[in-house]
Amino acid sequence: MIAIFGPTAAGKTAVAVELADLLRARGERPIAVSCDAIQVYRGLEVLSGAPDAAERERLEHELVGIVDVDEEFSAGRFAELARGIIDAALVAGRTPIVVGGTGLYMRAALADLDLRPPVPAAVRAEVEALVAARGPAAAHAELEPDVAARIHRNDRKRIARALELQRVGIDPPGRGRRLWTARLRHPTVLAGIVADRTELAERIDRRVEAMVAAGAAAEARAALAAGASRTARAALGLEELLAGDAAAAKAAHRRYARRQVGWMRRMAGVETIDRSGRSDRETAAAILALLDRGPGGAPGAG
Repeated sequence: MIAIFGPTAAGKTAVAVELADLLRARGERPIAVSCDAIQVYRGLEVLSGAPDAAERERLEHELVGIVDVDEEFSAGRFAELARGIIDAALVAGRTPIVVGGTGLYMRAALADLDLRPPVPAAVRAEVEALVAARGPAAAHAELEPDVAARIHRNDRKRIARALELQRVGIDPPGRGRRLWTARLRHPTVLAGIVADRTELAERIDRRVEAMVAAGAAAEARAALAAGASRTARAALGLEELLAGDAAAAKAAHRRYARRQVGWMRRMAGVETIDRSGRSDRETAAAILALLDRGPGGAPGAG
């Protein structure tokens, strides 16, 4: 199987669609498994950059638009669904293409991670109220020093999750328990798409401009009116576009892209593909070459 990871706006979905065409030309039956924490929501298709109808016609995508916007969704729940789809696809002789930009979801789909349990609703509500009233920096200040050092002061979602766990006495991710391993569940080619800084910045600008033109702000307002959950409200650019600030949304995307590249570099076994100046088809062909060479992340590796 194949996993395609990379920063926002790198063109992961488009590359996966082209890769599927190449695989079908050699008699394989590909299926995509989306690893995106926001694409799971119905009603956030524009904000999440979910595959459109034409892309889904060319390549079947699973785990897109599967829950209502007012539902909380977790990596643990995602892992159960994604692993079931992947295992069934392999049994059926299909080729899973795991594609997305949410590092934890990608890792949850590929490896047996030690994921934290949900916390009581009352604790979650307390932390949400703190972040809403005083901002993420105040919550960040409550984290234990070694935990705070690993989380950016503006990363609202990770700060809240870490503080929730801290308040109920559960070690947060990265402390003493395994959050990533090179021991994958199935032999997998791990392809990380990157681009030079200038090209990626231009791609991000175009993506945000396209989102604005497609009605992303109206989509965000509709989600809030429908009672969007905390996990849904984490959609990249949601707050900025609600405020009508496209420039701030672009800046948020650029910051997130830098974090995604950082996550990718810490994932053992990832083969990076620089798509600078390359078309989606050319990038897909480079991934196919990696597949022909064989996975470096077979179970038991590392």
